[in-house]
Amino acid sequence: MNALELINIGSSKLKIKQIGSHKLDSEILLSKVLNKRREEMLVNLDQMIMPEKISAFNKLINRRSNNEPIAYIIKEKEFWSKLFFVNKDTLIPRPETELMVEHIVKMFEEKSISILDIGTGSGCILISLISELRYSRGIGIDISKKALSVAEKNAKNYKLEKQIRFLNKSFEDLKNCKFDLIVSNPPYIETQAIENLDDDIKNFEPIMALDGGNDGLDVIRKVIYKSQSILKNNGTLALEIGNEQYIKVSKILKKNNFKILKYIKDYKENIRCLISKLIR
Repeated sequence: MNALELINIGSSKLKIKQIGSHKLDSEILLSKVLNKRREEMLVNLDQMIMPEKISAFNKLINRRSNNEPIAYIIKEKEFWSKLFFVNKDTLIPRPETELMVEHIVKMFEEKSISILDIGTGSGCILISLISELRYSRGIGIDISKKALSVAEKNAKNYKLEKQIRFLNKSFEDLKNCKFDLIVSNPPYIETQAIENLDDDIKNFEPIMALDGGNDGLDVIRKVIYKSQSILKNNGTLALEIGNEQYIKVSKILKKNNFKILKYIKDYKENIRCLISKLIR
């Protein structure tokens, strides 16, 4: 059996399971099995595939058929033009988060700042920022040891372990430290709304990193409140938020002495990030 035939078989199996990206997913999974770039594989579709590779491919297709995200199957996700190792202990990096990174990089380009990433997960935000802000240093904090092991692996992969430290503790326990920038993509989904999420999210991604409490703002409130005591004067707080949460979050920020500098929209024109400054 050649590559094209195998891709079509995999695509058909995924299509039956109503996987919208069935063709692309099939191509990605076969390229993973063959250990080749997808583009390299696609210019040689008549190559014959060995039986053991076919078996391995079918196993991956079966996993995808059960709605397991591609990123967890191949254990990587592209973010900020970098490949990050991911697994079920971390959220999968999203394109809208790159928009927040982009704005922060423009704000602090060529500056030397201290950064705290609250709920660092895979470390994709902090690692992307430090890779651009080469004079800066950062701390990634998370209550999940397993998530931190993923972040540490990614930092080492990009040789940034000297500029980044990771702490396994709650951000609420931080004392005697001050930062120029705090960035966070906290849990912001309402508890009751989690059951309505797509299967590939609610059945595979860590619920702890999704559940923002009854109104989705539990952790956001805590981050804002704590940031008052650990940000330097005129320090910056960048928060990713859920769709339609910006009005409520804006009020919480203003109540806690923050001035909003920027509302960042996602690709669907929804406000998904707020950048603010602490005014004392």
